[in-house]
Amino acid sequence: MVAPILERLAARYAGKVKVVKVNDDNPGTAARFDASSILTLVMLRDGATIARMVGAQPEPVLRTRIDVLLAG
Repeated sequence: MVAPILERLAARYAGKVKVVKVNDDNPGTAARFDASSILTLVMLRDGATIARMVGAQPEPVLRTRIDVLLAG
């Protein structure tokens, strides 16, 4: 359900934002970012967490969040 939204966001923000999916094949990476829920979105800047969202979010909410983070 969320994958198509993330694909659209990746295309919309290409060159500004990188969208990466981490699944069960990468437990170390998930643990590093404390992503224990099925759907955890972690926003990073220069390797540091700057925002986190848990659970499915509608596309407009994600766009607004990304826009705010890019502006800051």
